[in-house]
Order: sequence, then C-alpha cells, then structure tokens
Amino acid sequence: MRKAEINRKTNETDIKLLLDLDGTGASDIKSGSGFLDHMLELFAKHGSFDLTVNCAGDTKVDMHHSVEDIGISLGQGFKTALGDKKGITRYGCMCLPMDEALLQVAVDISGRSLLRFDVKFPDEYKVGDLDTELIEEFLLGFVRNAEITLHVAKMSGSNIHHIVEAIFKALGRVLRQAVSIDIRNKGVLPSTKGVL
Repeated sequence: MRKAEINRKTNETDIKLLLDLDGTGASDIKSGSGFLDHMLELFAKHGSFDLTVNCAGDTKVDMHHSVEDIGISLGQGFKTALGDKKGITRYGCMCLPMDEALLQVAVDISGRSLLRFDVKFPDEYKVGDLDTELIEEFLLGFVRNAEITLHVAKMSGSNIHHIVEAIFKALGRVLRQAVSIDIRNKGVLPSTKGVL
C-alpha cells in the first residue's frame, strides 16, 4: 500500500495531502490558485496517482507560501509512500510536446535532492493567476523533500500555459515510470550501493 497522508501546518499555510502512488489518476485539488489546481490535476492524471490537496494559505499576501508548501508536502508524500524503495524502476525520462512547446523531463529517485530547471519563460510574469517564478519554487520544495534528482529543460515553446502544462504532464509521466515496480527486480533496491 504505497500511500501517504501529510498534514503540514505553519503560520502561513495549513495543508492536508493524500497520495496513492498506485491510483487511477483521480484528484481533488484546492490550492488557492485555479491554475495550480489544473496543473496538479494534470500531474495526477498523467502519473496515475490519486491525489488530494487542501491548502488554506495566506493568499492575501500572494501565492508564494502556498505554492512552495504544497511542493514540500507533495515531496514528503512521495518519500513516505515510496517506503524502502525496493523494486522500483528508479528512473524516468521523456520529451513531451504540448503544441509548440517541447519539454524534456528526467527523474532519478536517488535519495539526493537536486533540481536543474533550464526553462526561460516569455516576458509575461503570470500564467493564469500564478506568478511564473513560482513553478521553480514548487519544484524545489518537491525535490528537496522527495529526495530526488529532477531535470527540466525547455527545448521550445512560446506560450506560457503550454510550457507549464508540458512540465506538469511530463513530471507525472516520468514519476509514474520511476515509481513503477520492476517485475524483474521485485523486492530489490535498484542501487549497487545498497541504499537510496
């Protein structure tokens, strides 16, 4: 049962998150941002993860704390749900097209936290109701707490919505690959070091 329940409360946010790595892609997202809700729904659908997020945040300030803390909570959820990591495929990689946008995303469930975010957005500073700079903040919170290595590179793209949508769809897809059970190595940790 690769599931997690994360309850994270600070002076800035109060988050309840439920995650099932072996779900069907069902989601119920209330982040405080309609755009982020949509991106997390895409992430869950393309990852086949069941995901519930309920965030009460200080959105009267802006979305920064909520977005970062949801990333942190999602990372904690993945780390918890993966348990000892035995039998996982560990790696995932893909190029995902979204109309004119093309994003390459790769992940290693390595036990080491690293984000390489090679994405330059067009001049607009918002996509929907979300500041574009918060996409990287979300991913930083996620990788630091999931303890994974994540590379995100934009190959092409001029429409911000398409670029960000491709990131979240691809992230779901590569994590789906990486957390999947390798039937040839069930119960085996995919590392010569013996630890991830």
